[in-house]
Amino acid sequence: MNDSSKNSFFSSRWTMLLAMLGMAVGTGNIWRFPRIAASNGGGEFLIAWIAFLFLWSIPIILLEFGMGRKTRSGPVKAFMEMMGPRWAWMGAFCVFVTTAITFYYCVVAGWTARYALAAIFKEIPENSPGAFWVSFTSSYSPIIFHALIIGSVSWIVLKGVKSIEKVTSILMPILICLILVLTVRALFLPGASEGLSFLFTIDWANLAHPKIWVEALIQNAWDTGAGWGLVLCYAAYMRKNEDTTLNAIMLPAANNIVSLLAAIMVFSTVFSAVPQLMEQAKTDPSVLNGLGSLGTAVENGAVFSTELMQKTVFNEGNKGITFIWMPQLFKTMAMGQFFMILFFSALAFAAFTSMIAQVEVTTRAFVDAGMGRTKAVKIICVGVFTLGVPSAIWMPVLDNQDWVWGVALMLAGLFFAISVIPYGVKKFREENLNHSGSNINIGRYWDIIIAFLAPSQMIFLLGWFAYDCYKSAPETWLHPFSSDNIYNVGTILFQWTIAIATLMFLNKWIVRKITDNSNKLKAVEK
Repeated sequence: MNDSSKNSFFSSRWTMLLAMLGMAVGTGNIWRFPRIAASNGGGEFLIAWIAFLFLWSIPIILLEFGMGRKTRSGPVKAFMEMMGPRWAWMGAFCVFVTTAITFYYCVVAGWTARYALAAIFKEIPENSPGAFWVSFTSSYSPIIFHALIIGSVSWIVLKGVKSIEKVTSILMPILICLILVLTVRALFLPGASEGLSFLFTIDWANLAHPKIWVEALIQNAWDTGAGWGLVLCYAAYMRKNEDTTLNAIMLPAANNIVSLLAAIMVFSTVFSAVPQLMEQAKTDPSVLNGLGSLGTAVENGAVFSTELMQKTVFNEGNKGITFIWMPQLFKTMAMGQFFMILFFSALAFAAFTSMIAQVEVTTRAFVDAGMGRTKAVKIICVGVFTLGVPSAIWMPVLDNQDWVWGVALMLAGLFFAISVIPYGVKKFREENLNHSGSNINIGRYWDIIIAFLAPSQMIFLLGWFAYDCYKSAPETWLHPFSSDNIYNVGTILFQWTIAIATLMFLNKWIVRKITDNSNKLKAVEK
């Protein structure tokens, strides 16, 4: 996205929203959301998740839209303009969090590409849903697909905003239509009602557990892109009189609807497929191959129940839930093979478009600092591949990185909320949200959320969660290298501290690079 080009703007609201949906809708909705919802209780998780849509995601996205429109730059330069040079490291941290997520997200995107090919060449066995998943993830093949994804994404980012428009305007409508069709089909499967009951039943007592609220806030950030800097970068290419407020409300709302549809689809499918597999296992035990703890439980005589599902299929470490169980849905459909090809192809494209936005955030930071776009993309391509290899080889590394940098999205969101305070929250709202092109005016409630509620809820939730971790595992809660508890507080603090300390140390250098480049651009314009 060459800033000097007259084409460095989205051509219409429709193409911009599709690009932003492509940024937000991806494996986070279809791969991550169902398992996170299931492992955190289902209905009670949804309560917290919906609450944070309005108390976190929409307000932060409004802020990012406004910052992108005002500064026309990436997060680092935007933070410098909003808060002053001393705080450039905050913007750099937001970029780093997105980049760190990209390291392992690229691996997951590679999984989707492999499954798209497997669907095309009919490699996924119908009667043993976990066998192909285990065979693939236990090999070195994920590295190959990891490399293919980052190479392809880098090529698209080099082409600029018009290429992103072309790709997303075709692929996103296909994916959304597919999800709608598959959700309707899943609802008519035998056992689907039990899946819906599991998803929507609320155990109000569980809302007293801090992890549910932390996970709900993290998943909101994953779903909508709030706090990543993705919206800010895309908003920098927004036309001047675009309706900031309407876009900021439509994007997270539409995105979360996709997540909910994906969960309905997956839950209905799993609750239909598992009893059938358990029945088949009585005569053919091989159908349990690759199903891990579920297979072991069935072999030991377990009977189908909601408790069994939560302890096995929907356990927190089950990263393969979509890849293992969605083929079971296609088995039940007319032209199932065709729809499976479409689904995994569209999922791969969704992951691909999300990757485009993530690489663009990092690229924009380098470009703002004076580096050429081509050189920046090449460096990012090599860096993402190299630092993503551990996640491609070892699933515990991916689990740990997903946890550490997923929680870091809360801190990034906090930094965004803080960034507008020196400028003046009311002043920012009036100038950049309630501008002449806005059809919807934002009231003072946004000021209160950004200035007080968003920072306080983040600090409270992290403190509540840390205390709960201490009570639950006093021996390992602060151990950064614990193999028994990879979701502890110590590993978060250890990795965050290294990142923040490094960026604070480099702050003056970052400011100098960005300032020098800005001066050069101003001189050229004159």
